[in-house]
Amino acid sequence: MWEVMGEQERRRHPQKALTARAVQTARAGDRARRIADGGGLYLFVAPGGAKSWVLRTVVKGKRCDLGLGSVTLVSLAEAREEARRLRRIARTGGDPLAERRHELRPVPSFAEAARQVHASHAATFKNEKHRKQWLSSLAGVISTCGSKRVDAITSADILAVLSPQWLERPETSRRVLQRLRVIFDWCKAQGYCAGDNPTEGLTKVLPKHRATKAHHAALPYPEVPAFLRALRESNASVLVKLAFELTVLSATRTSETLLATWSEVDLSTQTWTIPGERMKAGVEHRVPLSSRCVEILTEAQSLAEGSHYVFPGRSGTKPLSGMAFLMALRRMGRNDVTTHGFRSSFRDWAAERTNFPRAVCEAALAHSLRDKTEAAYHRTDLFERRRELMDSWSAFAMGETANIGAMRA
Repeated sequence: MWEVMGEQERRRHPQKALTARAVQTARAGDRARRIADGGGLYLFVAPGGAKSWVLRTVVKGKRCDLGLGSVTLVSLAEAREEARRLRRIARTGGDPLAERRHELRPVPSFAEAARQVHASHAATFKNEKHRKQWLSSLAGVISTCGSKRVDAITSADILAVLSPQWLERPETSRRVLQRLRVIFDWCKAQGYCAGDNPTEGLTKVLPKHRATKAHHAALPYPEVPAFLRALRESNASVLVKLAFELTVLSATRTSETLLATWSEVDLSTQTWTIPGERMKAGVEHRVPLSSRCVEILTEAQSLAEGSHYVFPGRSGTKPLSGMAFLMALRRMGRNDVTTHGFRSSFRDWAAERTNFPRAVCEAALAHSLRDKTEAAYHRTDLFERRRELMDSWSAFAMGETANIGAMRA
Protein backbone atom coordinates (compact mmCIF):
# COMPACT_ATOMS: atom_id res chain seq x y z
CA MET A 1 0.00 0.00 0.00
CA TRP A 2 1.32 3.43 -0.93
CA GLU A 3 0.98 6.07 1.74
CA VAL A 4 1.69 9.78 2.30
CA MET A 5 1.92 11.71 5.52
CA GLY A 6 -0.16 14.57 6.92
CA GLU A 7 -1.45 17.22 4.55
CA GLN A 8 0.38 15.62 1.62
CA GLU A 9 -2.14 12.78 1.60
CA ARG A 10 -4.46 14.89 -0.54
CA ARG A 11 -1.81 15.66 -3.07
CA ARG A 12 -1.28 13.49 -6.05
CA HIS A 13 2.50 13.99 -6.16
CA PRO A 14 3.79 14.71 -2.66
CA GLN A 15 7.12 16.50 -2.19
CA LYS A 16 9.16 16.09 0.99
CA ALA A 17 6.17 14.60 2.78
CA LEU A 18 8.28 12.89 5.44
CA THR A 19 10.03 14.40 8.42
CA ALA A 20 12.84 12.95 10.51
CA ARG A 21 10.32 12.41 13.33
CA ALA A 22 7.88 10.63 11.00
CA VAL A 23 10.66 8.33 9.81
CA GLN A 24 11.59 7.52 13.39
CA THR A 25 8.03 6.76 14.52
CA ALA A 26 6.77 4.96 11.41
CA ARG A 27 5.53 1.47 12.18
CA ALA A 28 4.13 -1.42 10.19
CA GLY A 29 1.35 -3.74 11.21
CA ASP A 30 1.02 -7.26 9.91
CA ARG A 31 1.88 -6.05 6.41
CA ALA A 32 4.84 -4.06 5.10
CA ARG A 33 4.26 -0.35 4.44
CA ARG A 34 5.65 1.97 1.78
CA ILE A 35 5.35 5.61 2.79
CA ALA A 36 5.85 8.15 -0.01
CA ASP A 37 8.12 11.13 0.52
CA GLY A 38 7.83 12.45 -3.04
CA GLY A 39 9.74 12.24 -6.28
CA GLY A 40 9.56 8.44 -6.23
CA LEU A 41 11.29 8.14 -2.86
CA TYR A 42 9.62 5.81 -0.33
CA LEU A 43 10.24 4.68 3.19
CA PHE A 44 9.82 0.91 3.34
CA VAL A 45 8.79 -0.42 6.76
CA ALA A 46 8.93 -4.18 7.25
CA PRO A 47 6.56 -6.01 9.65
CA GLY A 48 9.49 -6.62 11.98
CA GLY A 49 10.27 -2.91 12.16
CA ALA A 50 13.26 -2.69 9.83
CA LYS A 51 13.20 0.48 7.71
CA SER A 52 14.92 1.29 4.43
CA TRP A 53 14.75 3.69 1.50
CA VAL A 54 13.47 2.74 -1.94
CA LEU A 55 13.47 4.83 -5.11
CA ARG A 56 10.81 3.96 -7.69
CA THR A 57 11.69 5.35 -11.12
CA VAL A 58 11.61 4.55 -14.82
CA VAL A 59 14.84 3.32 -16.45
CA LYS A 60 14.85 3.12 -20.25
CA GLY A 61 11.09 2.69 -20.38
CA LYS A 62 10.82 0.16 -17.56
CA ARG A 63 9.74 0.80 -13.97
CA CYS A 64 12.20 -0.40 -11.35
CA ASP A 65 12.81 -0.05 -7.62
CA LEU A 66 16.29 0.86 -6.38
CA GLY A 67 17.26 0.25 -2.77
CA LEU A 68 19.10 3.20 -1.21
CA GLY A 69 20.02 1.61 2.12
CA SER A 70 18.76 1.33 5.69
CA VAL A 71 17.56 4.39 7.59
CA THR A 72 20.18 3.58 10.24
CA LEU A 73 22.90 4.28 7.65
CA VAL A 74 21.20 6.77 5.31
CA SER A 75 19.44 9.85 6.66
CA LEU A 76 16.31 11.37 5.11
CA ALA A 77 18.33 14.21 3.61
CA GLU A 78 20.91 11.81 2.17
CA ALA A 79 18.18 9.59 0.70
CA ARG A 80 16.56 12.62 -1.00
CA GLU A 81 19.91 13.75 -2.45
CA GLU A 82 20.75 10.26 -3.74
CA ALA A 83 17.25 9.90 -5.21
CA ARG A 84 17.68 13.20 -7.09
CA ARG A 85 21.06 12.06 -8.45
CA LEU A 86 19.75 8.73 -9.67
CA ARG A 87 16.61 10.28 -11.22
CA ARG A 88 18.86 12.69 -13.13
CA ILE A 89 20.85 9.73 -14.52
CA ALA A 90 17.64 7.97 -15.57
CA ARG A 91 16.25 11.11 -17.27
CA THR A 92 19.39 11.46 -19.42
CA GLY A 93 19.06 7.87 -20.68
CA GLY A 94 21.53 6.32 -18.24
CA ASP A 95 21.13 3.28 -16.03
CA PRO A 96 21.20 4.27 -12.34
CA LEU A 97 21.22 0.63 -11.25
CA ALA A 98 24.39 -0.06 -13.27
CA GLU A 99 25.85 3.18 -11.93
CA ARG A 100 25.30 2.09 -8.34
CA ARG A 101 26.76 -1.36 -8.99
CA HIS A 102 29.84 0.29 -10.46
CA GLU A 103 30.18 2.60 -7.45
CA LEU A 104 29.79 -0.21 -4.93
CA ARG A 105 32.25 -2.48 -6.77
CA PRO A 106 35.88 -1.83 -5.74
CA VAL A 107 38.08 -0.63 -8.60
CA PRO A 108 41.37 -2.60 -8.71
CA SER A 109 44.83 -1.11 -8.77
CA PHE A 110 46.84 -1.46 -11.97
CA ALA A 111 48.97 -4.21 -10.40
CA GLU A 112 45.82 -6.17 -9.44
CA ALA A 113 44.28 -5.71 -12.90
CA ALA A 114 47.50 -6.80 -14.63
CA ARG A 115 47.64 -9.98 -12.55
CA GLN A 116 43.98 -10.76 -13.25
CA VAL A 117 44.40 -10.30 -17.01
CA HIS A 118 47.59 -12.38 -16.92
CA ALA A 119 45.75 -15.18 -15.11
CA SER A 120 42.82 -15.08 -17.54
CA HIS A 121 45.23 -15.42 -20.49
CA ALA A 122 47.29 -18.21 -18.86
CA ALA A 123 45.81 -20.94 -21.07
CA THR A 124 46.92 -19.14 -24.25
CA PHE A 125 50.64 -19.02 -23.41
CA LYS A 126 52.67 -21.56 -25.33
CA ASN A 127 55.20 -22.25 -22.61
CA GLU A 128 56.34 -21.21 -19.14
CA LYS A 129 58.88 -18.77 -20.54
CA HIS A 130 56.21 -16.75 -22.37
CA ARG A 131 53.96 -16.81 -19.31
CA LYS A 132 56.68 -15.27 -17.13
CA GLN A 133 57.78 -12.76 -19.79
CA TRP A 134 54.25 -11.37 -20.19
CA LEU A 135 54.07 -10.13 -16.60
CA SER A 136 57.78 -9.34 -16.14
CA SER A 137 57.70 -7.02 -19.18
CA LEU A 138 55.24 -4.83 -17.23
CA ALA A 139 57.53 -4.50 -14.20
CA GLY A 140 58.37 -0.86 -15.03
CA VAL A 141 54.71 0.12 -15.29
CA ILE A 142 53.83 -1.75 -12.10
CA SER A 143 56.66 -0.11 -10.13
CA THR A 144 55.43 3.34 -11.25
CA CYS A 145 51.65 2.97 -11.43
CA GLY A 146 51.01 -0.36 -9.71
CA SER A 147 49.25 1.09 -6.67
CA LYS A 148 47.06 3.48 -8.70
CA ARG A 149 43.44 2.61 -9.41
CA VAL A 150 43.03 1.77 -13.07
CA ASP A 151 40.42 4.47 -13.54
CA ALA A 152 42.94 7.07 -12.32
CA ILE A 153 45.70 6.17 -14.78
CA THR A 154 46.01 8.56 -17.70
CA SER A 155 47.76 8.57 -21.06
CA ALA A 156 50.36 10.89 -19.52
CA ASP A 157 51.21 8.23 -16.90
CA ILE A 158 51.78 5.59 -19.55
CA LEU A 159 53.71 7.99 -21.75
CA ALA A 160 56.05 8.79 -18.86
CA VAL A 161 56.82 5.08 -18.40
CA LEU A 162 57.30 4.22 -22.07
CA SER A 163 59.26 7.26 -23.24
CA PRO A 164 62.65 6.47 -21.62
CA GLN A 165 62.94 3.06 -23.29
CA TRP A 166 60.87 3.63 -26.43
CA LEU A 167 63.84 4.14 -28.78
CA GLU A 168 66.38 2.06 -26.88
CA ARG A 169 64.24 -1.08 -26.72
CA PRO A 170 61.69 -0.73 -29.53
CA GLU A 171 60.49 -4.33 -29.73
CA THR A 172 60.04 -4.65 -25.97
CA SER A 173 58.31 -1.26 -25.78
CA ARG A 174 55.83 -2.20 -28.49
CA ARG A 175 54.99 -5.40 -26.65
CA VAL A 176 54.49 -3.52 -23.38
CA LEU A 177 52.16 -1.05 -25.10
CA GLN A 178 50.18 -3.88 -26.68
CA ARG A 179 49.82 -5.62 -23.30
CA LEU A 180 48.75 -2.38 -21.64
CA ARG A 181 46.10 -1.96 -24.30
CA VAL A 182 44.76 -5.45 -23.50
CA ILE A 183 44.68 -4.69 -19.75
CA PHE A 184 42.76 -1.43 -20.15
CA ASP A 185 40.36 -2.99 -22.68
CA TRP A 186 39.62 -5.62 -20.04
CA CYS A 187 39.14 -2.92 -17.36
CA LYS A 188 36.70 -1.09 -19.62
CA ALA A 189 34.76 -4.27 -20.36
CA GLN A 190 34.57 -4.96 -16.61
CA GLY A 191 33.15 -1.49 -16.00
CA TYR A 192 36.17 -0.26 -14.04
CA CYS A 193 37.08 2.47 -16.53
CA ALA A 194 34.96 4.91 -18.47
CA GLY A 195 35.99 6.76 -21.60
CA ASP A 196 38.75 5.90 -24.03
CA ASN A 197 41.54 3.40 -23.43
CA PRO A 198 44.48 5.54 -22.15
CA THR A 199 46.88 3.73 -24.52
CA GLU A 200 45.02 4.94 -27.61
CA GLY A 201 46.88 7.42 -29.76
CA LEU A 202 50.22 7.13 -27.94
CA THR A 203 52.04 5.88 -31.03
CA LYS A 204 51.18 9.20 -32.68
CA VAL A 205 53.05 11.21 -30.06
CA LEU A 206 55.93 8.81 -29.40
CA PRO A 207 58.95 8.95 -31.79
CA LYS A 208 58.69 6.67 -34.78
CA HIS A 209 60.80 3.55 -34.72
CA ARG A 210 63.08 2.95 -37.63
CA ALA A 211 61.52 0.49 -40.05
CA THR A 212 64.31 -2.06 -39.71
CA LYS A 213 63.90 -5.69 -38.83
CA ALA A 214 66.81 -7.73 -37.52
CA HIS A 215 66.95 -11.16 -39.11
CA HIS A 216 68.54 -14.21 -37.56
CA ALA A 217 72.09 -14.63 -38.82
CA ALA A 218 71.97 -17.45 -41.35
CA LEU A 219 74.62 -19.62 -42.98
CA PRO A 220 74.66 -19.57 -46.80
CA TYR A 221 73.18 -22.91 -47.84
CA PRO A 222 76.27 -24.09 -49.83
CA GLU A 223 78.16 -24.10 -46.50
CA VAL A 224 75.65 -26.27 -44.63
CA PRO A 225 77.29 -29.67 -45.47
CA ALA A 226 80.67 -28.46 -44.18
CA PHE A 227 79.03 -27.05 -41.06
CA LEU A 228 77.37 -30.37 -40.22
CA ARG A 229 80.67 -32.20 -40.66
CA ALA A 230 82.32 -29.72 -38.28
CA LEU A 231 79.43 -30.14 -35.83
CA ARG A 232 79.89 -33.92 -35.71
CA GLU A 233 83.60 -33.46 -35.04
CA SER A 234 83.08 -30.79 -32.33
CA ASN A 235 83.49 -31.45 -28.59
CA ALA A 236 79.82 -30.83 -27.80
CA SER A 237 77.93 -33.66 -26.09
CA VAL A 238 76.53 -36.39 -28.32
CA LEU A 239 72.91 -35.51 -27.52
CA VAL A 240 73.46 -31.83 -28.30
CA LYS A 241 75.08 -32.69 -31.65
CA LEU A 242 72.23 -35.06 -32.53
CA ALA A 243 69.58 -32.52 -31.54
CA PHE A 244 71.29 -29.73 -33.49
CA GLU A 245 71.62 -31.84 -36.65
CA LEU A 246 67.97 -32.94 -36.42
CA THR A 247 66.95 -29.28 -36.14
CA VAL A 248 68.88 -28.41 -39.31
CA LEU A 249 67.65 -31.40 -41.32
CA SER A 250 63.98 -31.03 -40.26
CA ALA A 251 64.00 -27.19 -40.54
CA THR A 252 62.28 -26.94 -37.17
CA ARG A 253 62.58 -24.26 -34.49
CA THR A 254 64.88 -24.77 -31.51
CA SER A 255 62.09 -25.19 -28.96
CA GLU A 256 60.25 -27.64 -31.22
CA THR A 257 63.28 -29.93 -31.15
CA LEU A 258 64.35 -29.51 -27.53
CA LEU A 259 60.84 -30.12 -26.16
CA ALA A 260 60.16 -33.13 -28.41
CA THR A 261 58.84 -36.23 -26.63
CA TRP A 262 58.93 -39.84 -27.74
CA SER A 263 55.12 -39.90 -27.88
CA GLU A 264 55.35 -37.51 -30.86
CA VAL A 265 57.73 -39.72 -32.85
CA ASP A 266 56.74 -42.71 -34.99
CA LEU A 267 59.89 -44.27 -36.41
CA SER A 268 57.92 -46.95 -38.28
CA THR A 269 56.23 -44.33 -40.47
CA GLN A 270 59.17 -41.90 -40.26
CA THR A 271 56.90 -39.15 -38.94
CA TRP A 272 57.30 -36.66 -36.13
CA THR A 273 54.01 -34.99 -35.14
CA ILE A 274 54.40 -31.78 -33.16
CA PRO A 275 51.17 -30.82 -31.32
CA GLY A 276 49.60 -27.43 -31.93
CA GLU A 277 50.32 -26.11 -28.44
CA ARG A 278 54.05 -26.31 -29.18
CA MET A 279 53.85 -24.63 -32.59
CA LYS A 280 54.14 -20.91 -33.21
CA ALA A 281 50.98 -20.89 -35.34
CA GLY A 282 49.13 -23.10 -32.85
CA VAL A 283 48.47 -25.79 -35.49
CA GLU A 284 49.69 -29.40 -35.41
CA HIS A 285 52.70 -29.90 -37.67
CA ARG A 286 53.78 -33.24 -39.15
CA VAL A 287 57.47 -33.50 -39.97
CA PRO A 288 58.50 -36.14 -42.53
CA LEU A 289 61.71 -37.75 -41.29
CA SER A 290 64.49 -38.51 -43.75
CA SER A 291 66.62 -41.64 -43.35
CA ARG A 292 69.33 -39.61 -41.61
CA CYS A 293 66.76 -38.16 -39.20
CA VAL A 294 65.62 -41.68 -38.33
CA GLU A 295 69.26 -42.64 -37.66
CA ILE A 296 69.63 -39.62 -35.38
CA LEU A 297 66.48 -40.47 -33.43
CA THR A 298 67.43 -44.14 -33.14
CA GLU A 299 70.79 -43.17 -31.65
CA ALA A 300 69.11 -40.64 -29.36
CA GLN A 301 66.72 -43.33 -28.16
CA SER A 302 69.64 -45.47 -27.03
CA LEU A 303 71.00 -42.52 -25.02
CA ALA A 304 67.71 -41.28 -23.58
CA GLU A 305 67.66 -43.97 -20.85
CA GLY A 306 63.89 -44.09 -20.70
CA SER A 307 63.37 -40.32 -20.50
CA HIS A 308 60.09 -38.79 -21.60
CA TYR A 309 62.07 -36.34 -23.74
CA VAL A 310 63.88 -37.21 -26.96
CA PHE A 311 66.82 -35.04 -25.92
CA PRO A 312 66.86 -35.00 -22.11
CA GLY A 313 69.12 -32.90 -19.93
CA ARG A 314 71.44 -34.34 -17.30
CA SER A 315 68.65 -35.13 -14.85
CA GLY A 316 66.59 -36.93 -17.47
CA THR A 317 63.41 -35.30 -16.18
CA LYS A 318 63.87 -32.09 -18.16
CA PRO A 319 64.84 -31.41 -21.79
CA LEU A 320 68.16 -29.98 -22.91
CA SER A 321 68.65 -26.34 -22.01
CA GLY A 322 67.67 -23.65 -24.48
CA MET A 323 71.31 -22.53 -24.33
CA ALA A 324 72.63 -25.90 -25.56
CA PHE A 325 72.81 -24.95 -29.25
CA LEU A 326 74.21 -21.49 -28.55
CA MET A 327 77.05 -22.99 -26.47
CA ALA A 328 77.76 -25.54 -29.21
CA LEU A 329 78.10 -22.72 -31.75
CA ARG A 330 80.41 -20.79 -29.43
CA ARG A 331 82.66 -23.81 -28.96
CA MET A 332 82.85 -24.12 -32.73
CA GLY A 333 83.76 -20.43 -32.97
CA ARG A 334 80.63 -19.74 -35.06
CA ASN A 335 79.32 -16.48 -33.65
CA ASP A 336 78.29 -15.49 -37.18
CA VAL A 337 75.27 -17.83 -37.36
CA THR A 338 72.22 -18.78 -35.28
CA THR A 339 70.32 -22.03 -34.99
CA HIS A 340 67.13 -20.39 -36.23
CA GLY A 341 69.05 -19.07 -39.23
CA PHE A 342 69.29 -22.59 -40.67
CA ARG A 343 65.60 -22.33 -41.52
CA SER A 344 66.58 -19.48 -43.84
CA SER A 345 69.40 -21.62 -45.25
CA PHE A 346 66.86 -24.32 -46.04
CA ARG A 347 64.43 -21.86 -47.60
CA ASP A 348 67.10 -20.30 -49.83
CA TRP A 349 68.23 -23.74 -50.93
CA ALA A 350 64.63 -24.79 -51.75
CA ALA A 351 64.08 -21.61 -53.79
CA GLU A 352 67.34 -21.70 -55.72
CA ARG A 353 68.07 -25.40 -56.14
CA THR A 354 64.69 -27.14 -56.45
CA ASN A 355 61.46 -26.96 -58.43
CA PHE A 356 59.17 -27.51 -55.46
CA PRO A 357 56.21 -25.06 -55.34
CA ARG A 358 56.35 -22.22 -52.85
CA ALA A 359 53.40 -23.68 -50.91
CA VAL A 360 55.33 -26.90 -50.26
CA CYS A 361 58.42 -25.02 -49.07
CA GLU A 362 56.39 -22.77 -46.76
CA ALA A 363 54.49 -25.77 -45.37
CA ALA A 364 57.82 -27.41 -44.55
CA LEU A 365 58.59 -24.40 -42.32
CA ALA A 366 55.08 -24.53 -40.78
CA HIS A 367 54.38 -21.01 -42.01
CA SER A 368 50.75 -19.90 -42.05
CA LEU A 369 49.28 -18.62 -45.31
CA ARG A 370 48.99 -14.84 -45.17
CA ASP A 371 46.15 -14.72 -47.67
CA LYS A 372 43.05 -15.51 -45.61
CA THR A 373 41.04 -16.55 -48.66
CA GLU A 374 43.75 -18.94 -49.80
CA ALA A 375 44.09 -20.31 -46.26
CA ALA A 376 40.32 -20.96 -46.08
CA TYR A 377 40.49 -23.29 -49.08
CA HIS A 378 43.87 -24.85 -48.32
CA ARG A 379 42.99 -28.04 -46.40
CA THR A 380 46.09 -30.21 -46.95
CA ASP A 381 49.54 -30.09 -45.33
CA LEU A 382 51.18 -31.40 -48.56
CA PHE A 383 52.83 -34.10 -46.48
CA GLU A 384 53.97 -36.45 -49.25
CA ARG A 385 55.39 -33.60 -51.33
CA ARG A 386 57.17 -32.33 -48.25
CA ARG A 387 58.66 -35.78 -47.65
CA GLU A 388 60.30 -35.58 -51.08
CA LEU A 389 61.53 -32.06 -50.30
CA MET A 390 62.99 -32.98 -46.92
CA ASP A 391 64.67 -36.11 -48.31
CA SER A 392 66.34 -33.90 -50.94
CA TRP A 393 67.40 -31.35 -48.32
CA SER A 394 68.85 -34.07 -46.10
CA ALA A 395 70.77 -35.53 -49.02
CA PHE A 396 72.16 -32.10 -49.90
CA ALA A 397 73.10 -31.29 -46.29
CA MET A 398 74.84 -34.67 -45.98
CA GLY A 399 76.82 -33.98 -49.14
CA GLU A 400 75.05 -36.72 -51.07
CA THR A 401 73.44 -36.70 -54.50
CA ALA A 402 69.91 -35.39 -54.13
CA ASN A 403 66.79 -36.63 -55.86
CA ILE A 404 67.41 -35.52 -59.46
CA GLY A 405 63.71 -35.00 -60.05
CA ALA A 406 63.62 -32.43 -57.29
CA MET A 407 66.57 -30.42 -58.55
CA ARG A 408 66.59 -27.77 -61.22
CA ALA A 409 68.17 -28.58 -64.53
